[in-house]
Amino acid sequence: MAIIVQKFGGTSVGSPERIRNVAGRVLEERNKGNSVVVVVSAMGKTTDSLVSLAKEIHAAPSSREMDMLLATGEQVTISLLAMALESLGQEAVSFTGWQAGIKTEPTHGNARITDIDPRPVSSVLEEGKVAVVAGFQGITEQGGITTLGRGGSDTTAVALASALKASRCDIFTDVTGVFTTDPRFVKDARKLLSISYDEMLELANLGAGVLHPRAVEFAKNYSVPLVVRSSMEQEEGTIIGEESSMEENLIVRGVAFEDRITRVSVIGLAESLNGLPSIFAALAKNSINVDIIIQNITADGSANLSFSIKTEDLEKTIRVLEGCRKLAGYERIETESGLSKVSIVGSGMVSNPGVAAQMFSVLADNGIQVKMVSTSEIKVSVVVEDIHMVDAVEALHDAFALSVNQVHAKSQ
Repeated sequence: MAIIVQKFGGTSVGSPERIRNVAGRVLEERNKGNSVVVVVSAMGKTTDSLVSLAKEIHAAPSSREMDMLLATGEQVTISLLAMALESLGQEAVSFTGWQAGIKTEPTHGNARITDIDPRPVSSVLEEGKVAVVAGFQGITEQGGITTLGRGGSDTTAVALASALKASRCDIFTDVTGVFTTDPRFVKDARKLLSISYDEMLELANLGAGVLHPRAVEFAKNYSVPLVVRSSMEQEEGTIIGEESSMEENLIVRGVAFEDRITRVSVIGLAESLNGLPSIFAALAKNSINVDIIIQNITADGSANLSFSIKTEDLEKTIRVLEGCRKLAGYERIETESGLSKVSIVGSGMVSNPGVAAQMFSVLADNGIQVKMVSTSEIKVSVVVEDIHMVDAVEALHDAFALSVNQVHAKSQ
């Protein structure tokens, strides 16, 4: 008997009707003879509502108390789903994160899973019952309740699948799989039959919201087969694993994008070796994620440093830079907001030179100026103005023949 882990997000369990629909999907898998573990998020916008409620009480509540509050959202869902399964004749047991043996580091709001004791869940499965586990939460060695941050339920599901040696982890969402780009912006975006861990990890890190990067990283590290599929439609999803099928021999597999990007430039950085370390150590200490980094040495021996950040971190970034100005020895700071990052991803890029050149040519032909560039073996990212983001995505999606019609034409 195989163990299947299923994860359902907040939209999928957003109402009693949808919870009953999830119970039906669970029973479908159970009736195939498989043991089933279900990981669920809080219903609909529950987490947002709890955050708003906290802000009405305290303008800046402690992270510990926020974890205590937010962890209650999933507890509602697990009990209701267990009831729904029981109403259909299937015995089920609900578990909070700590009852399911999920141990985390002592970091409130964005904790990482350090260990899972699979015995509590395994014992329920051995009795022929369905285990319903709260995602997004765990417990420290000292007994403190923690939450796992954005996308935490995905990570919970993958981690449980690894600990239980599950045959597969199904991530049920409001889309039917992983697409070549966001179909809300590009109507002829195509669903991929399969994609590699590395490609999915790049896409997730670059703005594709279908899976959280931490969950993909966990799946890759522990070789957990993932399937992204729809919670509402009976349709095959996208398989994520070690190797993709390289369907249609596509060099580029997808186009990802992310708006609200700001470029920060540190002008006249001193020649001292302490400049760069002091700046990036200070940014890291304040949990500011830096993406694309460019440094130019000027004729007088000083340097100009530019890097990209999320616009929401701009004020904090300026404060941090001003705090280390004396040690870094720079002249001034310049910023440019209203930017977006657009990226192409594909493992076929490793053995096919000229992909970046083609990308830059396509953007130039469409009158889109590139402000920053970052590359890896399987991706090229550019920073462009916000107003050109969708145009850039559409042009690149078309240029690399990713649409449904283009793929069909190539196969004929």
